[in-house]
Amino acid sequence: MISKPILKNLLSECFENTDSDSEKIVIAEELGQWIIYISANQVVDFFTYIKKQERFDFLMNISGVDYSKKADTKITQKFGVVYELFSSLDMSRLRIKVGLSESEKIPSITNIFKSANWFEREIYDMFGIVFTDHPYLHRLLTHHQFKGHPLRKDYPADYNQACTESLPIHFADDKKDLDPNSSMVPLNIGPSHPATHGTLRVMCELDGEKVNRANVEIGYLHRCFEKMAETHPYNQVIPYTDRLNYCSAPINNVAYCKTVEKLLGVTVPLKAQAMRIILMELSRIIDHIVCVAANAVDLGALTGFFHLFTYREKVYSLFEKLCGARLTVSLTRIGGMAQEAPDNWLKEVLEFCKDMSKGVDEIDQLLTGNKIWINRTRNVGNISSKEAIEWGYTGPLLRATGMNLDLRKDTPYYGYETLDFNIPVGSTGDLYDRYLVRLAEMRESLKIITQLCKSMPSGDYTIRDKSIVLPEKKDVYGNIESLMNHFMLVIKGIKNKPLEIYDSVEAANGELGFYLISDGSACPYRLKVRPPCFAIYQSFPERIKGVQVADVIAILGSMNVIAGELDR
Repeated sequence: MISKPILKNLLSECFENTDSDSEKIVIAEELGQWIIYISANQVVDFFTYIKKQERFDFLMNISGVDYSKKADTKITQKFGVVYELFSSLDMSRLRIKVGLSESEKIPSITNIFKSANWFEREIYDMFGIVFTDHPYLHRLLTHHQFKGHPLRKDYPADYNQACTESLPIHFADDKKDLDPNSSMVPLNIGPSHPATHGTLRVMCELDGEKVNRANVEIGYLHRCFEKMAETHPYNQVIPYTDRLNYCSAPINNVAYCKTVEKLLGVTVPLKAQAMRIILMELSRIIDHIVCVAANAVDLGALTGFFHLFTYREKVYSLFEKLCGARLTVSLTRIGGMAQEAPDNWLKEVLEFCKDMSKGVDEIDQLLTGNKIWINRTRNVGNISSKEAIEWGYTGPLLRATGMNLDLRKDTPYYGYETLDFNIPVGSTGDLYDRYLVRLAEMRESLKIITQLCKSMPSGDYTIRDKSIVLPEKKDVYGNIESLMNHFMLVIKGIKNKPLEIYDSVEAANGELGFYLISDGSACPYRLKVRPPCFAIYQSFPERIKGVQVADVIAILGSMNVIAGELDR
């Protein structure tokens, strides 16, 4: 964490040649995180300076907030825009907050940080906040017929609006419409396409077999998770997190619970921490399985798909023995885990690790040296570390460019710092390197799981705080105190302090973050998800310009876009 004098010096240097008085800019600290409050007319100067300094190289997240039912202590306006900056140099973070009245506009910073593009569009869609000079300020997650802004506090949570017609092919540039006299050929890829899974629409303008320009349309799976979180108690939000990245559901559970626990100021027992790591690493493996196998089958390699999905099913069987569910498991609880692992479960996990190690070797033999696979993936979709940072890439796609950034190593949690594992990196950022990084990460995850299964800490699987954790069923059925405790916690929920926090974990696709605001009630006041593939996928139209149509599908598969977290 950077010091306050450094922040003050940064602000004074930033605004020394402007009309702004840096002494009047508020610097606050909350839960170990620095917050700077600036006005809308200072946004461009501030972020331009920040970018030139090259200290905070990632714009990790932007959130909108409706303060009409809970005033921020330093924001008196109705709305707020909250920026999360991250430094890969020293792993420090910085939050920037801007207050806005209902009619006030705020400058776009897309020409400073490319990654701001979709985050600003999302805020415009959900709150109606206008970002001036944005290159394409249109709705993103709701459809074009939608009226109103769902995340405003005055929008009813149960008011759904149907879409009756689709938009024709359109593009996010000056020449939005198709020229009927042009030799270019318009093409829809998806949403009804095997590679887009009914949730992604890619609109292309083709010059022969090459993509001349492209645009994407998302929102086909938008459920407004963030709105539902505002109307449900903290513990009841956990099953909804399962349905973000449903290919690695336990990671979502852990990331959310970790955020709430940090707000509460509680530390989960060592046994619960170890179990969470095991579940996250099993989830990382099956998420990479889905990515590699689906990417391969999209390019015609069917054998690898069947081979890898065999191991995915084995992990689901382990989940089923642990809790009874397979895909969406809701295994984590605020304060620890839902229950103890059954007898011999850890031994079965170790046996899986031995089998999976052979499975990774076999897929390595099937694909790594395969000439067709190499020709379809090597020097395709290349991206440099600098470009990847501009777009907000994290996870395997960033590491494939050669940048060694992984929160498990750089800002470790739950004891990752005590485990022996490596962070695989590539060099070119092409599809082949992305595949190699994911393959290597599966091997590293197996190493982590094996270490923990052989040295599982003793003790309880959850904290025993009656104001946070439900009593066990045997106690609820056995004594009146536990029954009353259960009843009161379900009815009144967990009471958090009126604070805010941004916390994150290294998910299978990169940084999965939650920005949580508490107003002291039983439900989150605001819960914003920072999904890894949201920042990554916004770069897709640019990444496929000039490539062959066949490579469009290959690049899409390598991004591992999961619509559940993309659309939320």
